[in-house]
Amino acid sequence: MTSESGELIRLESVSKVFVTDEVETHALANVHLAVHPGEFLCVAGPSGCGKSTLLSIMGLLDSPTSGSYRLQGREVSTLSPRERPRLRNHQIGFIFQAFNLIGDLTVYENVELPLTYRGISSAERKRRATEALEKVGMGHRRSHYPTQLSGGQQQRVAVARALVGEPAILLADEPTGNLDSQNGEQAMNLLRDLHQAGATLCLVTHDPRYAQYAERTVQLFDGVIVDEA
Repeated sequence: MTSESGELIRLESVSKVFVTDEVETHALANVHLAVHPGEFLCVAGPSGCGKSTLLSIMGLLDSPTSGSYRLQGREVSTLSPRERPRLRNHQIGFIFQAFNLIGDLTVYENVELPLTYRGISSAERKRRATEALEKVGMGHRRSHYPTQLSGGQQQRVAVARALVGEPAILLADEPTGNLDSQNGEQAMNLLRDLHQAGATLCLVTHDPRYAQYAERTVQLFDGVIVDEA
């Protein structure tokens, strides 16, 4: 599902201000951004420029201080407290720098877990989890635990977990941050393959090597989009 304009995501005049001990920190300022279905977008910039804050807002983990955010044509600020996590679970897949796998669950159980919150049948959960693991080349490791995997393998499992819910968009927050250069390139090649197969991706990175994998890059600096290519 997309909006009438064909946009999956639209942010207009989005700002985010954090207030601590009467000190205001302007993480984002007047951000305008659109993401279309099937696009591979990169949000690039130095550490502390607001990239992760922007991704948290896009992923419904945080709310803007001001401005408008429309997801699939729906104004996010109108969502009820029950609708918000439901929409996030169904429409958004997250890939984190730290993998965030649960150590006492197997690879298969980690990937299956998001589906259990939807009341999906056991047979359908098995089909989807198996398919997602095969897509990332980790089907043969389904019975292993995260501690038995390399960093690159853990990130592949994390990607499978993000894919299993068949989300409208994948949000990847510095997915190569805990990987060496070889595994980082493998992770980016996997994301590129998923995009070529039809996935919509938004990548956050400070590394220009990985920004080159995207179709379009916006540069963020001090919470402001300063360039787009």
